[in-house]
Amino acid sequence: MTITVLAVIEPDITAAAPLSKVMNERLRRLAAELQNEHLKNLKSIDSGCEDVVIYISYNTKYNIRWKIVNDVPSVIETEVAHQCALLGYILWKGSPIYNFKF
Repeated sequence: MTITVLAVIEPDITAAAPLSKVMNERLRRLAAELQNEHLKNLKSIDSGCEDVVIYISYNTKYNIRWKIVNDVPSVIETEVAHQCALLGYILWKGSPIYNFKF
């Protein structure tokens, strides 16, 4: 299984230029950590899923939000939701699993 976590830089969330650069670098680092450390156990789950793609970004209050952008089995959704909740990330509003109970 291929796990891809992409940092989505929102152009409408504006901050001072130096702060924006630091926050964007932090977001990229957090995406890499989520992909390589926190979600590495997904590869051992036998779900028949070939890949999972997750976007992370800041919301307007600078909290990290996440969403899965491809179709995956519920066992994968549950594990991603669990790991993101442990990290304090919030579910991206409007995500297909937005009414998911953690």
